[in-house]
Amino acid sequence: MRRFSTVLTIVALAATGCAPAQNRVAAPSLSAGAEIGMAADTMPREQTADQQVRHALNRVTFGARPGDYDRVRAMGVDRWIALQLEPLRIEDREMAQFLSRFPTLALSTTEMVERFPPPQLIRAEQRAKMSSPGGAAPTMARGGKRFDSVSKMAALTREDSARYRQAVQASRGVLAEPQIAKVARAVASERQLEEIMTDFWSNHFSVYAQKGATRYFITSYERDVIRPHALGNFREMLGAVARSPAMLFYLDNWQSSADSGAPRLQRPGQPGARNGLPSRRRGAAMRGRKPDRVLRGGAPTMDSADSARLAAVRRRPRGLNENYAREILELHTLGVDGGYTQQDVINVARALTGWTLENPRQDGGFVFRPFMHDAGEKKVLGSTLKANRGIEDGEQVLDIVARHPSTAKHIATKLARRFVSDTPSPALVDRAAATFTRTDGNIKEVVRTILTSPEFFSSEAYRSKVKSPFELVVSALRSIGAEPDSTPRTALIVARLGQPLWLHQAPNGYPETGESWINTGSILNRINFGLALAGGRVPGASLTKWQQGGKLTASPREQQVDGVIAALLGGDASPDTRSIMISGTNPMLARAPEASDSTEVMQEDESDIMMNDGEAPGRVRRRRGDPLGAPTDLKGFAQVVGLALGSPEFQRR
Repeated sequence: MRRFSTVLTIVALAATGCAPAQNRVAAPSLSAGAEIGMAADTMPREQTADQQVRHALNRVTFGARPGDYDRVRAMGVDRWIALQLEPLRIEDREMAQFLSRFPTLALSTTEMVERFPPPQLIRAEQRAKMSSPGGAAPTMARGGKRFDSVSKMAALTREDSARYRQAVQASRGVLAEPQIAKVARAVASERQLEEIMTDFWSNHFSVYAQKGATRYFITSYERDVIRPHALGNFREMLGAVARSPAMLFYLDNWQSSADSGAPRLQRPGQPGARNGLPSRRRGAAMRGRKPDRVLRGGAPTMDSADSARLAAVRRRPRGLNENYAREILELHTLGVDGGYTQQDVINVARALTGWTLENPRQDGGFVFRPFMHDAGEKKVLGSTLKANRGIEDGEQVLDIVARHPSTAKHIATKLARRFVSDTPSPALVDRAAATFTRTDGNIKEVVRTILTSPEFFSSEAYRSKVKSPFELVVSALRSIGAEPDSTPRTALIVARLGQPLWLHQAPNGYPETGESWINTGSILNRINFGLALAGGRVPGASLTKWQQGGKLTASPREQQVDGVIAALLGGDASPDTRSIMISGTNPMLARAPEASDSTEVMQEDESDIMMNDGEAPGRVRRRRGDPLGAPTDLKGFAQVVGLALGSPEFQRR
């Protein structure tokens, strides 16, 4: 019981800095090219030279690989950090080759919908065909009577079920392939800081892939919106997010239009028009006229495309939608205490009316619809947006919030929290915010300020952060030099540990602090994951291919324990952890039945359904096997490795 309490306490509370032992562990193959500029803080560092290397590898990458420690130590930690801040200078050919096997990653959204049509569209098409006059010939019952509509649908299901099942199967890859790629990049990409930052911003600008058509937008969202700006300019990324189909659809801005009493944009020669459409004075007939013809009232006619768009808009829920505007202010820029008011939320929403999608439920890209826009004057955070403007309103709002002092502080705080501590010091946040303001939102320079700070290399920061499920799984795979998984199974393990990728329903993203990830049930699942990996039940992971494993397999138990502690834990383990590794008995596993039934293990059913489009979770686990479902009965060296991966020390970075 004492050991159990100690294990739980060590994981749940902040660890103190510990001196590492031997210099074995870590590092990606670093392609050093030209001289890399450095801007390291000249203040003294509390961490030892060994700790600085291990700490940098735990924070600037998803964990050290075999050989990383020696490479970074030889290169110099400051030069290595500077190189990671320049990802285009790092060769990553093997990862590009690995990703080339996944066709959806290179497709536009339009191409994806054409190649993998949503199953619901297939079903709607089949139903429309059945009910249309030119559809399938009616089926006759005995006595010459037609089947009723229910019987028709039953016949339709029988006839077209094969095509529908094919569509369901094909559509799974639309989300599964970006999930596979995300895990693979984190495991094996040489551009580790770019992956860290892509993950950070994907969570900051979080979207939920299971909402309607959003899953079809995920690939382009990461590829075209998040990744290119991950170390770029914040205002440019904010603008790309605001135009992204993923965000506009997820937070309903594509439906947001001016309230009924609001002034609308006028077209040239169209005084007094409403709804951005020509007035119909004197009963003028509008249908069928060419766009360049003018009615007696001076208003241009509507073309057929405008008519169709107006009809579509009128079918949508009418009026202003504040969802996206609120999250821009509360989550994406100023922060919850950033000094905005409810009226600011309303006026930001008004400024973004008309920022919508072409064909939103299928493959729509961004489009600005003038007839949806509120053209009245607005005030946002003390700045006036003049009346009778269009898309410029939204652009000015993004300029205002991107350059607001509260945004600088909010982004600096989140980045300091990611890289340094769950509770970063005000002094560090102030310096990072000052860099943000001075460089007009240059993300790379803000990150450089943090990574070269005394706070980053403080003893308090060393092993102070609990790994998220994604970080835990990836770091474990990296620690033994595992190959990236080309199947969805590793992403499913991440989901079973509580972090299904692209599937956090709320717009605030997954938690950024350790206490949110640690409870009795989650600790048990983490221990079981370590045992499963060591037992060969995780794709790509093999102890027989791990060079360190070959050296220790035939050694006495105590030498195995010491070698694994040196290789995986930086030579640093508490007496309790070492005792557990020697004995092979973890007190937490005695609570396995209770903990595995705990509702504290988050979102597992949703993650199973996510991978299988509604297939019963139980059937999924029976078919594939669940590496977290029961403790793996390991012996010998594999048991030592599994217990190390489940230790409190490995849960931290």
